[in-house]
Amino acid sequence: MSPNKPMRVAALYRFAPVAAPEVLRAALEALCGEDVRGTLLVAREGVNGTIAGRRHAIARVIDGLRAIEGFADTEVKYADADVLPFHRLKVRVKPEIVTLGLPDLDPAVNAGTYVSPEAWNALIADPDVVVIDTRNDYEGEVGAFKGAVQPNTRSFRDFPAWFRTEGRTLLDRAAEATGRAPKVAMYCTGGIRCEKSTAFLKSEGVQDLFHLQGGILKYLETVPQAESLWEGECFVFDERVAVGHDLSEGTHSLCRGCRMPVSPEGRASAHYVEGVCCERCHDTRTEEQKSGAQERDRQVRIAERKGIAHIGAKPGANDQGLPGLK
Repeated sequence: MSPNKPMRVAALYRFAPVAAPEVLRAALEALCGEDVRGTLLVAREGVNGTIAGRRHAIARVIDGLRAIEGFADTEVKYADADVLPFHRLKVRVKPEIVTLGLPDLDPAVNAGTYVSPEAWNALIADPDVVVIDTRNDYEGEVGAFKGAVQPNTRSFRDFPAWFRTEGRTLLDRAAEATGRAPKVAMYCTGGIRCEKSTAFLKSEGVQDLFHLQGGILKYLETVPQAESLWEGECFVFDERVAVGHDLSEGTHSLCRGCRMPVSPEGRASAHYVEGVCCERCHDTRTEEQKSGAQERDRQVRIAERKGIAHIGAKPGANDQGLPGLK
């Protein structure tokens, strides 16, 4: 984190029982006030979100949340930015704080074992451990742990179907090869998806389960690059797009046509038009859509030169409309 950057970004989550989600939603909205932006999701299973603002404003929200019963141990990842990566505040009640399509799971009770970033390398280097990336296909393309299984799902809610077919077979083969059930280590961006995934696998009968505490973001912040087993960058769900070690901003940009990350090589493609389309989506957009996107991009650039926020600008978002800690 840089003390020279005026804005602080806080990605947070906590699985904890919430008896009255609407009451908690109102309390969080009041804590955020007028000077914090981003998205917070509230459900009966807990809270998830990413917010940004001045340091004192973010501290006020985090302190207030941790003072609420059940949320003292809320996981928070911080990063600093020159400008706010969000343009408005949204605090919403949802069936789940991260959408797996299984709202009856109870990760607060049934999740796997936390593994600290410092102990993660030793765990995943064990040949008896199967490492599974619980993120989506486009995230795995940006970066992943060496040797991790990539389900290549399009959405987190596709993960149960993947496990019940390919994932289960993968573990069965590993057990046949060694004569014993494998350990399973799971990871995601900020810890929330892998924590919920271990609860799901436990409900499917898998027992020896581990997940990376704090997710990739905490690992990149904690483990020196010289010792790291991470390859590439980590996609994040805001205007930073991707980060590297020490959570420094990465080299990827965001396609405004499909909201997917674009690498430097992708930006060299003849199909890439900044603010309009990329290799993934260039042939799915009409000329009218492309023309509208070009005009929007022109207006955004005019607003940037004037130092104001363009009214139509949107923060980064994934296919579930969720905030950045996942």
